[in-house]
Amino acid sequence: TWVSRSTTAKWSTLKVVSMEAPRLASLPRSMSQRKKTKVPTFNKMTLLDMPVSNNGARVRMLIYLKGLEDEIDIMSPEVVGGLKSDEYAVLNPQCKMPVMVLPDGMSLPESEVIVNYLVDKYGEVEPDLMPHSPELRARGQLAIRFHDLYINNIQGCMYKAMDIDSRADMIRSLNEQLDVLEEIVMGPYITGHFMSTADCALFPTFVFMVFILPKYFGWETVFHRRPKLEAWFNLLCSQAVPAKVKAELESGLNGWAANERWD
Repeated sequence: TWVSRSTTAKWSTLKVVSMEAPRLASLPRSMSQRKKTKVPTFNKMTLLDMPVSNNGARVRMLIYLKGLEDEIDIMSPEVVGGLKSDEYAVLNPQCKMPVMVLPDGMSLPESEVIVNYLVDKYGEVEPDLMPHSPELRARGQLAIRFHDLYINNIQGCMYKAMDIDSRADMIRSLNEQLDVLEEIVMGPYITGHFMSTADCALFPTFVFMVFILPKYFGWETVFHRRPKLEAWFNLLCSQAVPAKVKAELESGLNGWAANERWD
């Protein structure tokens, strides 16, 4: 379960299990602990992830766009015991999602590392997803880096338990960072006329924001005075693969809502 709640609990006492890992469990497991545990193995490339993970969703979006479903299995971390298990810690000492396990036993944590590996390995498979000039590639990397450092890092303010002042500060910062992203986006996609890995990175987080911020934080819209971001998001939502990723994420978010995560 993602949320456990007593009958009288509110935000101050809500016990939230992060979609990546509980805070205490996020400390890396020691080398000695991991050496005692057998490394889980798979016969083919396997992504360990869950539908509600926006970090994992950037990887899933790339897999679907390139049609790699027959090459890569997508499984829940529960197949190795869950995020807090010793078996999962062998694959990713940070105990976070997602992680890619290769047939030779090598594991690749961190969503952007996995995306770059797949782009390199399947570079000949269309769509390319890599901008064709150094300047456009730099813009794409800027968008990804900016997102990962200044938005993804504080997105927990939308759904984790914390004191009201910390939440307000982070929500305010989130709003400001969206204005910066509006300046980075070229349109119609992040780096211009073709989709790239930057679109894969940003789109799932925008699904989170569009689902959560108006409904639970009173925003009229995520896209106030952000016409390029709004047009970009609507364009992706109209396409089959991003729409599939959006549906996966929303199924997880609706599960959170059903479990009264925001009550």
